[in-house]
Amino acid sequence: MADRVQDLIEKLQVKPGAKVKLKDHDPRDKSHFKDEEETKVGTAALAREIDVLQDRLYAEGSRALLVVLQGTDTAGKDGTIRGVFNATGPLGVSVHAFGAPSTLELEHDYLWRVHAACPRRGTIGIFNRSHYEDVLIGRVKKLAPEKIIEQRYDQINDFEKMLVETGTTILKFMLHISKDEQKERLQERLDDPEKRWKFNPGDLEDRKLWDDYQDAYEVMLARCSTSWAPWYVIPADRKWVRNAAIATIVRATLDEMDPQYPKVSWKPRDFEIE
Repeated sequence: MADRVQDLIEKLQVKPGAKVKLKDHDPRDKSHFKDEEETKVGTAALAREIDVLQDRLYAEGSRALLVVLQGTDTAGKDGTIRGVFNATGPLGVSVHAFGAPSTLELEHDYLWRVHAACPRRGTIGIFNRSHYEDVLIGRVKKLAPEKIIEQRYDQINDFEKMLVETGTTILKFMLHISKDEQKERLQERLDDPEKRWKFNPGDLEDRKLWDDYQDAYEVMLARCSTSWAPWYVIPADRKWVRNAAIATIVRATLDEMDPQYPKVSWKPRDFEIE
């Protein structure tokens, strides 16, 4: 089992300094998870184990875990949160969805709002989109000069290193879907009355920039996968594979962190409850 988990991590993790070509990553890859129903049962079990480890992390109260989810529209960020963290107690988990910055946020540096949303000690924080929007949409739509965008990669790496050095473990998942899969999911939102609220006409404009976004993701992955905060490219065309891969890595990371319940200085037998 340990070897299987390590093989998955080795396959999906972007090695620091490695060049990245997303066409070399199959978004429909299911080689590590053959049977769908068996995998879904296993993912549910992993979710329960994550809850147990999170309880220990909360009780320990000295470290945190930050999970960053990035992906194109319809990649499944919300679905990942439901599928992987649905069993985790809400007291120890925070989810922050980053949209367009407010006027107040624009009056500060671009990492100001991100730092404020980082998880406190003892908790798991989940970013639905993140500071990487500033080198993705910022690069594609030229929201800042190229020189400024180039500076941000190193700034982000330094920011994440500071978080790690002060007790936050970071996992970053790029949810990799194909253009054909995105088309199907967007069409489903149009066809299903209960999902139409999710449809944003602006997504079609971004879809026209598909190749530009793929290029921006490749630069981001190559420049910002570090030994202290690596990126993982998750095959996300199959939702059950996506959830299983992320749950496996999150569970393995928490297990490696090995949070412990604090020891008490008193003896239970010294107390009597009437």
